[in-house]
Amino acid sequence: MTTPESIDTRSIEGRIAGELGVRERQVKAAVELLDGGSTVPFIARYRKEATEMLDDAQLRAIEERLRYLRELEDRRTAVLDSVREQGKLTAELEARIRGAQTKARLEDIYLPYKPKRRTKAQIAREAGLEPLAEGLLTDPSVQPLAAAAAFVDASKGVADPQAALDGARAILTERFAEDADLIGELRERMWQRGRLTAKVKEGKEEAGAKFADYFDFSEPFTALPSHRVLAMLRGEKEDVLDLVLEPEEPTDGPSSYEGIVAHRFGIGDRGRPGDKWLLDTVRWAWRTRILVHLGIDLRLRLRTAAEDEAVEVFAANLRDLLLAAPAGTRATLGLDPGFRTGVKVAVVDATGKVVATDVIHPHVPANRWDEAIAKLAKLAKEHAVELIAIGNGTASRETDKLAGELIAKHPELKLTKVMVSEAGASVYSASAFASQELPDMDVSLRGAVSIARRLQDPLAELVKIDPKSIGVGQYQHDLSEVKLSRSLDAVVEDCVNGVGVDVNTASAPLLARVSGITSGLAENIVAHRDAHGPFRSRGELKKVSRLGPKAYEQCAGFLRIRGGDDPLDASSVHPEAYPVVRRMVKTTGQEVASLIGNTSVLRSLRPADFVDDTFGLPTVTDILKELEKPGRDPRPAFRTATFKEGVEKISDLAAGMVLEGVVTNVAAFGAFVDVGVHQDGLVHVSAMSKTFVKDPRDVVKPGDIVKVKVLDVDIPRKRISLTLRLDDEAAAREQPREGRGKRAPRQRPAPGGKGKPAAPAGSGAMADALRRAGLA
Repeated sequence: MTTPESIDTRSIEGRIAGELGVRERQVKAAVELLDGGSTVPFIARYRKEATEMLDDAQLRAIEERLRYLRELEDRRTAVLDSVREQGKLTAELEARIRGAQTKARLEDIYLPYKPKRRTKAQIAREAGLEPLAEGLLTDPSVQPLAAAAAFVDASKGVADPQAALDGARAILTERFAEDADLIGELRERMWQRGRLTAKVKEGKEEAGAKFADYFDFSEPFTALPSHRVLAMLRGEKEDVLDLVLEPEEPTDGPSSYEGIVAHRFGIGDRGRPGDKWLLDTVRWAWRTRILVHLGIDLRLRLRTAAEDEAVEVFAANLRDLLLAAPAGTRATLGLDPGFRTGVKVAVVDATGKVVATDVIHPHVPANRWDEAIAKLAKLAKEHAVELIAIGNGTASRETDKLAGELIAKHPELKLTKVMVSEAGASVYSASAFASQELPDMDVSLRGAVSIARRLQDPLAELVKIDPKSIGVGQYQHDLSEVKLSRSLDAVVEDCVNGVGVDVNTASAPLLARVSGITSGLAENIVAHRDAHGPFRSRGELKKVSRLGPKAYEQCAGFLRIRGGDDPLDASSVHPEAYPVVRRMVKTTGQEVASLIGNTSVLRSLRPADFVDDTFGLPTVTDILKELEKPGRDPRPAFRTATFKEGVEKISDLAAGMVLEGVVTNVAAFGAFVDVGVHQDGLVHVSAMSKTFVKDPRDVVKPGDIVKVKVLDVDIPRKRISLTLRLDDEAAAREQPREGRGKRAPRQRPAPGGKGKPAAPAGSGAMADALRRAGLA
């Protein structure tokens, strides 16, 4: 047997430092700040000296790993207490428990001591059959039936020699299946060599057509991408697919896993009377206990790995959407399309305030087209509207035509129409916050307001919606609720704090995403603002009920006050660092207002001259950069894409067309692109570049405006195949196969979706493209 692992004497901080390749003191400083209530955005921005420049990604990794290792330590303590209470804790066992580096390894070691219901092995031991099992294992020269005869005892439930042998087999099976080192070895072997096989259930071919790629499928565990694992698990859940975890490619000979188990316990066919019985016991243990146990473990491992990757994809796409280019402070007319119920209209001014609402009926059955144009023209003129935001739902293409005719008939209005995703708008409309924000407005009109505002500032509006409702992930409804929410909340927090928030205009949901501000505190800030007027300085925040010193420390640098008493309050310079700026002012002989934005003067200053015991070189350097461009918005400039005229539905497409489109979603296998028809097309990862692409996000991200060529159009299946390589030959052809499975599925474009005539960079379709593709 292998020797037990040595105890890891490193601290949790030491382990994390080793894993991330940073110094232990950096991790200790970060952990101390996190434990003290500091947020990742605050630490990354304002405590660079303490952590020696750890960035937000490293800090998030530390936060996540710290959570895991602390949970591991809590579980380790519970395991030690349990084994100790049983009186079975030896020095060697304690060393193994303390040396376990993962939760899986800890549970392997604990398995023999874990309280369980009475097993066949326990019953056999109570019947006195353990000496028989031990004797047959250590001395195979004994004839099993002859040895078993001595243990027959009807009063103990052992009726005959065969019953005794069955009990002995149960004891050995449990011993083999609960050997931690053996199970660990077999698990890793199966992970490296095993395969996931899928078969369609009899009679489910038609009902489960969307899983057709997996009707006869097999692929190694290590080659399976997350979207494929989640798709097969969904197929199994919907009772379409049967999934089997195979240890390795089938062979005619005995399983190599059985050989490992036999070797572990010195079992082999050497012609002795007990050899065959022992080998049969090994086979029984492998098939009935060990393989089942490993199957459960590896299924969980597959799901966990797939979930982790899917959460990363969702988080990355969400980040891109939240940081999409804002149209800015421009009066906007929002249109929420509809047929029978009409098109809901809302006009918001440059600040997002609702100034007018209406309902028009240009489409069937009312067909009041000219009246609708007249109403819209009147509203646009009265409120100096610059942009028209059109929701991408039902009747969006028809409503886009309406907007196009409005623009053509009234060029003097200088309007620009833009398609905006409706994803999550209905969730917002029926939310408690919407009722509070727009109390006297019909629920149906609130959606139009949201559509208009999310064009002006996607971040400010989308934070009002549960991130999961924005729909930019893979199989999001199959993912761990806790894991997904934690990841998405972190993304929203990082985005909001990275951009900064105007405390005098921000909504409570937006304020609640600022470092150190809870939902209740956000409401208190808004209430104070409503009662006392706009904040004139960051210092006035201290007057807000329940906003104490710690909350102020965490939030002050991320809140902006424009046109206030101190120009620095409009920057990301933290109030605690204002003394540094005052020293710069004194050195240059400038006023604060004249120093801000004065690039030549600021660049003449030496950062090292302003370093002191409190503020190091990183902070001083950040201050100088911020003073050059105070309150700068890290988001890109607003642009729009124009879809090709006459291309409005899938039947208008033809192989070889080159179109402009907007990337709406990025998955592990490619990117979905809105080209202005009723469904998005798919650019498979293999059609993204002439060179190998490991991650599609290295090439594009949601909101990017791209030129694509149509490769193939499958009208019956509503699927469009696109390429970013404009010199690719356009022809109806099979997409490249993924993986190395027996029948790896072809990746096809996504069906479904909504018509979208034009879209801004970063505010294209946010509806879940995978769901629309029938894959989620």
